[in-house]
Amino acid sequence: MTPIEWEWPIRDSYENHSERAALLRPILYEMTAPETRNGNLVRGGKALSLNISSGGMLILMDQAPNIEQVLKVYVPTPITTAETPTLAEVRWIRKFPIWNSNSHVPYFVGLKFMF
Repeated sequence: MTPIEWEWPIRDSYENHSERAALLRPILYEMTAPETRNGNLVRGGKALSLNISSGGMLILMDQAPNIEQVLKVYVPTPITTAETPTLAEVRWIRKFPIWNSNSHVPYFVGLKFMF
């Protein structure tokens, strides 16, 4: 592992992130891959949500989606039997910096909810 893997850029931001709340739960997601022979191919899976705010959420995924990829995430609600499907756009991706295996490297994925 090189030290570069740890060097994530830090930028000044005027966004207020104080409203973020920890949300450590497995969530379901679906992403659409454009233009297949029979229409769009929908791939889905599970991710681990890490935090959430009114504007987006941070998740941990076992694959790296494309920047600006739109995902349908099933956001957990206080009622465990209900999940709210929400569209979210991938804004950034970071490879998990501490990982010993070359297969299935997890990724931090920053999502922005689409309104």
